[in-house]
Amino acid sequence: MNTLKKMMRAGIIDENPIFVQLLGMCPTLAVTTSASNGFGMGLTVICVLALSNFLISLLRKFIPQQVRIASYIVVISGVVTAIQLLIKAYLPELDKSLGLFIPLIVVNCIILARAEAFASKNNVVMSILDGIFMGAGFTIALTLLGIIRELIGCGTIFGFDVLLRFGYTPILFFVQPAGAFITLGVLIGAVTAIRNKTDGRKKALKGDEAK
Repeated sequence: MNTLKKMMRAGIIDENPIFVQLLGMCPTLAVTTSASNGFGMGLTVICVLALSNFLISLLRKFIPQQVRIASYIVVISGVVTAIQLLIKAYLPELDKSLGLFIPLIVVNCIILARAEAFASKNNVVMSILDGIFMGAGFTIALTLLGIIRELIGCGTIFGFDVLLRFGYTPILFFVQPAGAFITLGVLIGAVTAIRNKTDGRKKALKGDEAK
């Protein structure tokens, strides 16, 4: 149970792919013009991470060390292709919104990093959980970024009117590329400040206990 909590905390907070590791910046900045786009991309990455981690963990003893990276990319590309076809078939609007960024998940640093750092060294169940929790951290970050940009830039959240009814004038800058950089920078700064404050309190508590 403690291991599960540690993995969950690592994926969502301590090793968050966006706010801490700064991985996958390209889709993060490009697709988060709305909350629904960020959430949709996040769910897609969760599926890819969980399935690719599962397959790589399952095959880890059969993949030669010399060609492991190339093998991981082949596995990941197969998973991404299958998921992309499912999205095209059942979620055409999401496919239209995310466009090229779905196939580009193949070269997303987060997927390859988890394959190399975790799935290739751990059992199937732990690898699937790692994929789910890391994907959850990615999804939360993208959805939060999308909510803020959509709210300020359009006055809506998930397409629902939140501020427009009160006469709010959208600031279109926030749904443009520069707005993505600024919003992400502010969020990273806020998360880092909160983490530093939390770590400081933990160290202070440990110091008091030692006394």
